[in-house]
Amino acid sequence: MTLRGRALLAAGLSFVLVVAAVVYVVVAGRRVGAPAATSGAVEVSPGEKLLFRSTADDSYGRVATVFRAAAAGPRTISGLACDRVYAAGGKAICLRPDGPLATYQLAVLDSHLGVKDTYPLVGVPNRARVSPSGNVLAWTVFVTGDSYNGGKFSTRVGMLNTSTGETVDTLETFAVTLSGHPYRAVDLNFWGVTFVDDDHFYATMSTAGRRYLVFGDVAAQTVRTLAENVECPSLSPDGTKVAFKEARGGDPTKGWRLSVLDLATLTRTKLAETRSVDDQAAWYDNHTVMYALRRDARAADVWSVPADGAGKPALLIPDAESPAALWN
Repeated sequence: MTLRGRALLAAGLSFVLVVAAVVYVVVAGRRVGAPAATSGAVEVSPGEKLLFRSTADDSYGRVATVFRAAAAGPRTISGLACDRVYAAGGKAICLRPDGPLATYQLAVLDSHLGVKDTYPLVGVPNRARVSPSGNVLAWTVFVTGDSYNGGKFSTRVGMLNTSTGETVDTLETFAVTLSGHPYRAVDLNFWGVTFVDDDHFYATMSTAGRRYLVFGDVAAQTVRTLAENVECPSLSPDGTKVAFKEARGGDPTKGWRLSVLDLATLTRTKLAETRSVDDQAAWYDNHTVMYALRRDARAADVWSVPADGAGKPALLIPDAESPAALWN
């Protein structure tokens, strides 16, 4: 597929409204003020840093980095503002407003956060990911107008291969295999892509009130279900596990429990974070998961927790969200 009119159909995350505030208690002690910050050049080349979106008052929305060894310490703040940001393979994606009329755009970023290209987005940004090579960008947006759900929010996923110019305008045209059988339905929704490589990915699919982890093949235009009640998967660096949010009792209105799925055995491990995590987690390393928790509709912090169910949550990056590890 090629770009048509440079307008990209996009996709969104879960069955929540666009702004969802989760109030929580900071168990690690009371914080006084925001971390020290300096303005400067921010790079997304592989290294010992974490990338994130700042939610501090003096740098709200701007892309920043911290050293992994001092994640709660001084940060470097760029001049680039995004609603969602992610980086891998020395490239980054930025989903951001496009003018004053509640429209949005996708910005393709180089290793210095320079904007290489922009494309209009149809929908409200919610999730963003980059393939390990840096070549393929994926995004999720909320959209309205689907007749089957009475005009409520639906989600769509889009992808752009920056090396070939090919796009996936929506996963809803892919052939679906559900529990080993071909499946078609008008109410298919997808969100929360995480990449294996440039051609293969995991994501969430919903239909008939249920949510599934799916494995997708871009070249073959197919997805197949692997497990139920898995939302917003995030593939571990070694490719053996996905972190995800699991609806409590199978009902998203009751909140989510952060968990990890072993892809070889499909064994689930509930993590020590017991607060409701409405985020697509990321991996700090093969043993630790990081994720954002909101203090209110504007402010958030990035926390971490062991991926084996042991330990307890720890505040990782204050005043931050949309974390990404810049791997060596």
